[in-house]
Amino acid sequence: MIEFLVSGFQFLVGSPADTGNPNRRRGNIGSVATVKLIVGLGNPGPEYTFTPHNAGFLAIDRIAEDRGAVVANRRSRALTGKVVIAGEECLLVKPETFMNLSGLSVAPLVQEYELDPKRDLIVLYDELAFPLGEFRLRPNGSSNGHNGVKSITGVLGTEDWIRVRIGVGKPALPDGREIKAGGKDYLLTPLRKTELAVLDEVLDRVTKAVEVVVGQGIAVAMNQFNRKDVS
Repeated sequence: MIEFLVSGFQFLVGSPADTGNPNRRRGNIGSVATVKLIVGLGNPGPEYTFTPHNAGFLAIDRIAEDRGAVVANRRSRALTGKVVIAGEECLLVKPETFMNLSGLSVAPLVQEYELDPKRDLIVLYDELAFPLGEFRLRPNGSSNGHNGVKSITGVLGTEDWIRVRIGVGKPALPDGREIKAGGKDYLLTPLRKTELAVLDEVLDRVTKAVEVVVGQGIAVAMNQFNRKDVS
Protein backbone atom coordinates (compact mmCIF):
# COMPACT_ATOMS: atom_id res chain seq x y z
CA MET A 1 0.00 0.00 0.00
CA ILE A 2 1.07 3.59 -0.49
CA GLU A 3 0.92 3.92 3.31
CA PHE A 4 3.89 1.55 3.50
CA LEU A 5 6.07 3.87 1.46
CA VAL A 6 4.93 6.99 3.27
CA SER A 7 5.63 5.35 6.63
CA GLY A 8 9.10 4.40 5.43
CA PHE A 9 10.73 7.25 7.31
CA GLN A 10 9.71 5.62 10.59
CA PHE A 11 10.97 2.27 9.28
CA LEU A 12 14.53 3.57 8.77
CA VAL A 13 15.83 2.62 12.20
CA GLY A 14 19.21 1.16 13.00
CA SER A 15 20.51 -0.47 16.15
CA PRO A 16 23.93 -1.90 16.93
CA ALA A 17 23.55 -5.22 16.44
CA ASP A 18 32.43 -19.47 11.46
CA THR A 19 31.86 -20.28 8.33
CA GLY A 20 31.53 -23.91 7.25
CA ASN A 21 30.00 -26.27 4.78
CA PRO A 22 26.92 -24.51 3.36
CA ASN A 23 25.01 -27.78 3.51
CA ARG A 24 25.46 -27.98 7.30
CA ARG A 25 22.81 -26.42 9.54
CA ARG A 26 22.65 -25.26 13.13
CA GLY A 27 19.30 -23.57 12.75
CA ASN A 28 20.20 -19.91 13.25
CA ILE A 29 21.56 -17.23 10.95
CA GLY A 30 24.81 -16.15 12.55
CA SER A 31 25.96 -19.73 13.01
CA VAL A 32 26.77 -22.13 10.21
CA ALA A 33 23.64 -22.58 8.10
CA THR A 34 22.32 -22.69 4.60
CA VAL A 35 21.46 -19.05 3.94
CA LYS A 36 20.08 -17.06 1.03
CA LEU A 37 21.46 -13.54 0.88
CA ILE A 38 18.83 -11.06 -0.35
CA VAL A 39 20.39 -7.66 -0.98
CA GLY A 40 18.65 -4.41 -1.89
CA LEU A 41 20.78 -1.61 -3.34
CA GLY A 42 20.38 2.04 -2.45
CA ASN A 43 21.88 4.99 -0.59
CA PRO A 44 21.56 5.50 3.18
CA GLY A 45 19.96 8.66 4.51
CA PRO A 46 16.40 10.02 4.62
CA GLU A 47 17.03 12.36 1.69
CA TYR A 48 17.38 9.30 -0.58
CA THR A 49 14.56 7.17 0.84
CA PHE A 50 11.94 7.68 -1.85
CA THR A 51 14.21 8.26 -4.85
CA PRO A 52 14.23 5.88 -7.84
CA HIS A 53 17.79 4.79 -6.97
CA ASN A 54 16.52 3.38 -3.66
CA ALA A 55 14.00 0.96 -5.15
CA GLY A 56 16.13 -1.94 -3.89
CA PHE A 57 16.08 -0.65 -0.31
CA LEU A 58 12.30 -0.19 -0.48
CA ALA A 59 11.89 -3.75 -1.77
CA ILE A 60 13.89 -5.12 1.16
CA ASP A 61 11.77 -3.09 3.58
CA ARG A 62 8.62 -4.54 2.01
CA ILE A 63 9.87 -8.12 2.30
CA ALA A 64 10.78 -7.50 5.94
CA GLU A 65 7.46 -5.84 6.75
CA ASP A 66 5.51 -8.73 5.23
CA ARG A 67 7.30 -11.11 7.61
CA GLY A 68 7.24 -8.95 10.72
CA ALA A 69 11.00 -8.40 10.61
CA VAL A 70 13.15 -5.30 11.01
CA VAL A 71 16.29 -4.63 8.98
CA ALA A 72 18.27 -2.91 11.73
CA ASN A 73 21.24 -5.06 12.80
CA ARG A 74 24.57 -3.63 11.68
CA ARG A 75 27.11 -6.04 10.21
CA SER A 76 29.43 -6.03 7.22
CA ARG A 77 28.80 -2.30 6.66
CA ALA A 78 25.09 -2.96 6.18
CA LEU A 79 21.74 -3.07 7.92
CA THR A 80 20.53 -6.67 8.07
CA GLY A 81 17.50 -8.65 9.19
CA LYS A 82 16.68 -12.35 9.47
CA VAL A 83 13.62 -13.88 7.81
CA VAL A 84 12.39 -17.26 6.63
CA ILE A 85 11.09 -17.41 3.06
CA ALA A 86 9.66 -20.59 1.54
CA GLY A 87 11.18 -22.54 4.43
CA GLU A 88 14.67 -21.14 3.80
CA GLU A 89 16.69 -18.99 6.17
CA CYS A 90 17.43 -15.66 4.50
CA LEU A 91 19.43 -12.60 5.47
CA LEU A 92 18.02 -9.30 4.19
CA VAL A 93 20.76 -6.77 3.52
CA LYS A 94 20.83 -3.01 2.88
CA PRO A 95 24.46 -1.90 2.34
CA GLU A 96 25.40 1.37 4.03
CA THR A 97 28.44 1.94 1.83
CA PHE A 98 26.48 4.09 -0.64
CA MET A 99 25.56 2.65 -4.01
CA ASN A 100 28.92 2.74 -5.77
CA LEU A 101 30.67 0.63 -3.10
CA SER A 102 27.95 -1.97 -2.53
CA GLY A 103 30.31 -4.84 -3.24
CA LEU A 104 32.40 -4.02 -0.17
CA SER A 105 29.39 -4.89 1.98
CA VAL A 106 28.12 -7.88 0.01
CA ALA A 107 31.37 -9.79 -0.57
CA PRO A 108 32.25 -10.36 3.12
CA LEU A 109 28.80 -11.87 3.73
CA VAL A 110 29.13 -14.17 0.72
CA GLN A 111 32.50 -15.28 2.08
CA GLU A 112 31.30 -15.64 5.67
CA TYR A 113 28.52 -18.05 4.70
CA GLU A 114 30.55 -19.74 1.95
CA LEU A 115 27.75 -19.02 -0.50
CA ASP A 116 27.58 -19.86 -4.17
CA PRO A 117 26.47 -16.49 -5.64
CA LYS A 118 24.89 -18.22 -8.62
CA ARG A 119 22.42 -19.95 -6.31
CA ASP A 120 22.41 -18.08 -3.01
CA LEU A 121 22.77 -14.35 -3.81
CA ILE A 122 19.71 -12.34 -4.91
CA VAL A 123 20.18 -8.61 -5.55
CA LEU A 124 17.31 -6.16 -6.03
CA TYR A 125 17.99 -2.80 -7.66
CA ASP A 126 16.58 0.00 -9.80
CA GLU A 127 16.64 -0.31 -13.59
CA LEU A 128 16.22 2.65 -15.94
CA ALA A 129 15.78 0.35 -18.94
CA PHE A 130 12.28 -0.63 -17.73
CA PRO A 131 9.41 1.77 -17.03
CA LEU A 132 8.15 2.29 -13.52
CA GLY A 133 5.67 -0.49 -12.75
CA GLU A 134 7.66 -3.30 -14.37
CA PHE A 135 10.42 -5.59 -13.14
CA ARG A 136 12.48 -8.42 -14.57
CA LEU A 137 14.41 -11.37 -13.17
CA ARG A 138 17.78 -12.52 -14.51
CA PRO A 139 20.18 -15.28 -13.43
CA ASN A 140 23.24 -13.19 -14.38
CA GLY A 141 24.33 -10.47 -16.80
CA SER A 142 26.19 -7.21 -17.25
CA SER A 143 25.76 -4.09 -15.12
CA ASN A 144 24.01 -2.11 -17.87
CA GLY A 145 25.73 0.95 -16.42
CA HIS A 146 24.51 0.43 -12.84
CA ASN A 147 27.37 1.31 -10.49
CA GLY A 148 26.10 -0.77 -7.59
CA VAL A 149 25.99 -3.83 -9.82
CA LYS A 150 29.46 -3.02 -11.16
CA SER A 151 30.77 -2.92 -7.60
CA ILE A 152 29.33 -6.30 -6.63
CA THR A 153 30.56 -7.95 -9.81
CA GLY A 154 33.99 -6.39 -9.42
CA VAL A 155 34.50 -7.51 -5.84
CA LEU A 156 33.03 -11.00 -6.32
CA GLY A 157 34.78 -11.50 -9.65
CA THR A 158 31.67 -12.96 -11.28
CA GLU A 159 28.46 -11.83 -12.99
CA ASP A 160 26.73 -15.07 -12.03
CA TRP A 161 24.30 -13.98 -9.34
CA ILE A 162 20.53 -13.50 -9.39
CA ARG A 163 19.10 -10.05 -10.16
CA VAL A 164 15.68 -8.53 -9.62
CA ARG A 165 15.65 -5.38 -11.77
CA ILE A 166 12.94 -2.97 -10.64
CA GLY A 167 11.87 -0.57 -13.37
CA VAL A 168 12.14 3.14 -12.56
CA GLY A 169 12.26 4.52 -16.11
CA LYS A 170 9.70 6.87 -17.56
CA PRO A 171 6.73 5.27 -19.39
CA ALA A 172 6.28 5.50 -23.13
CA LEU A 173 4.26 8.27 -24.74
CA PRO A 174 0.91 7.34 -26.36
CA ASP A 175 2.62 7.13 -29.77
CA GLY A 176 5.15 4.63 -28.41
CA ARG A 177 8.10 6.99 -28.11
CA GLU A 178 10.12 6.53 -24.93
CA ILE A 179 10.34 9.34 -22.39
CA LYS A 180 13.99 9.52 -21.42
CA ALA A 181 14.70 9.59 -17.68
CA GLY A 182 17.27 12.15 -16.69
CA GLY A 183 20.10 9.95 -15.45
CA LYS A 184 21.72 10.81 -12.12
CA ASP A 185 19.53 13.85 -11.37
CA TYR A 186 16.38 11.81 -11.94
CA LEU A 187 17.61 8.83 -9.93
CA LEU A 188 18.33 10.99 -6.87
CA THR A 189 15.13 13.07 -7.02
CA PRO A 190 12.23 11.91 -4.80
CA LEU A 191 9.38 10.25 -6.67
CA ARG A 192 6.03 12.00 -6.82
CA LYS A 193 3.04 10.61 -4.93
CA THR A 194 1.53 9.13 -8.10
CA GLU A 195 4.84 7.44 -8.93
CA LEU A 196 5.16 6.08 -5.39
CA ALA A 197 1.73 4.49 -5.78
CA VAL A 198 2.93 2.65 -8.89
CA LEU A 199 6.15 1.55 -7.18
CA ASP A 200 4.18 0.42 -4.14
CA GLU A 201 2.11 -1.94 -6.30
CA VAL A 202 5.11 -3.43 -8.07
CA LEU A 203 6.87 -4.10 -4.76
CA ASP A 204 4.06 -6.51 -3.88
CA ARG A 205 4.85 -8.49 -7.03
CA VAL A 206 8.59 -8.27 -6.42
CA THR A 207 8.07 -9.78 -2.96
CA LYS A 208 6.13 -12.69 -4.45
CA ALA A 209 8.80 -13.19 -7.11
CA VAL A 210 11.57 -13.37 -4.52
CA GLU A 211 9.60 -16.03 -2.65
CA VAL A 212 9.40 -18.12 -5.83
CA VAL A 213 13.12 -17.63 -6.53
CA VAL A 214 13.99 -18.85 -3.04
CA GLY A 215 11.52 -21.72 -3.00
CA GLN A 216 11.54 -22.95 -6.60
CA GLY A 217 14.54 -21.40 -8.33
CA ILE A 218 15.24 -18.60 -10.77
CA ALA A 219 14.06 -20.48 -13.88
CA VAL A 220 10.58 -21.07 -12.46
CA ALA A 221 10.36 -17.48 -11.23
CA MET A 222 11.41 -16.04 -14.60
CA ASN A 223 8.79 -18.11 -16.39
CA GLN A 224 6.13 -16.89 -13.99
CA PHE A 225 7.01 -13.21 -13.59
CA ASN A 226 8.87 -12.10 -16.73
CA ARG A 227 5.78 -12.40 -18.92
CA LYS A 228 4.16 -9.15 -20.07
CA ASP A 229 0.71 -10.31 -18.99
CA VAL A 230 1.67 -10.85 -15.34
CA SER A 231 -0.26 -8.59 -12.98
